[in-house]
Amino acid sequence: MTDDVAAARAAAEEESVLSRPPVDPDATAAYGDDPDQLIDFYVPRATGGPGGPAPVVVVLHGGAWRAPYDRRHISPFAGFLARRGFAVASVEYRRGAGGAGGGDPVAGRWPCTFDDVAAALDALPELAHRHLSGADPRRTVVTGHSAGGHLALWAAARHLLPADAPWRTDRPAPLRGVVALAPIADFAVADKLDVCGGAVRQLLGGDEGFVERQPYADPALLLPTGIATTVVQGRTDADVPQTVAESYAEAAAKAGEVVGLTLLEDVGHFPLIDPAADACAVVAEEIAQLAW
Repeated sequence: MTDDVAAARAAAEEESVLSRPPVDPDATAAYGDDPDQLIDFYVPRATGGPGGPAPVVVVLHGGAWRAPYDRRHISPFAGFLARRGFAVASVEYRRGAGGAGGGDPVAGRWPCTFDDVAAALDALPELAHRHLSGADPRRTVVTGHSAGGHLALWAAARHLLPADAPWRTDRPAPLRGVVALAPIADFAVADKLDVCGGAVRQLLGGDEGFVERQPYADPALLLPTGIATTVVQGRTDADVPQTVAESYAEAAAKAGEVVGLTLLEDVGHFPLIDPAADACAVVAEEIAQLAW
């Protein structure tokens, strides 16, 4: 495949996702006082799995941790999971603001992005009980796409954070598993590849913060989690290349943990969250295998 053909296909895949109208949630609840500290809830539209209360799927959207990308672009995926029989909690969080002098938005907001993901996961059991009647929070799977895939892996590794990390927990999160979709999972590799225009380095505050903050944020340094983890990756992904996922899986293996790695042929970055794509059905099946 030529570079021009690959670029055209990637653009078409992105347009297919981003042009879809948002799917309204059944309820929205705040987990903090900031306008971005919200969770959208989607009740299951079908009975999935072996019956009984529906598992809860926490969705963390991507967008390189940058402000222009919010949870609305992943709402069709959240609605798709609800139609598959899952109870869905789609988390919003603070992202990077506009650049200096009106430049491009920066990636992430340290430490607010991490504050929010930790707070949302901590608040979820109570909020799910209130807004997802009949769901079973004991069967919770966290999934996320791209930058959200990073946050999903990070959320499952909080018990491994340095002792002085404000987000550290004293035990592993009560999760059935994590399904990370094209995640920015290894910061050293992603930084070397300049993934999403230097997003990883921006997230950690630039050159000065990168080395100092990496142990607090890089999933490849927070292993083994002891939580079942699957990474789903398109082989033709030009936004977050396959190498990033493979490096994370290798780091997990060195730490004594097996991470599932599902590589999809002729799939780029966005079909993983596109309800019209076959890849999205694969993602739902990977979630179901952990949730049930």
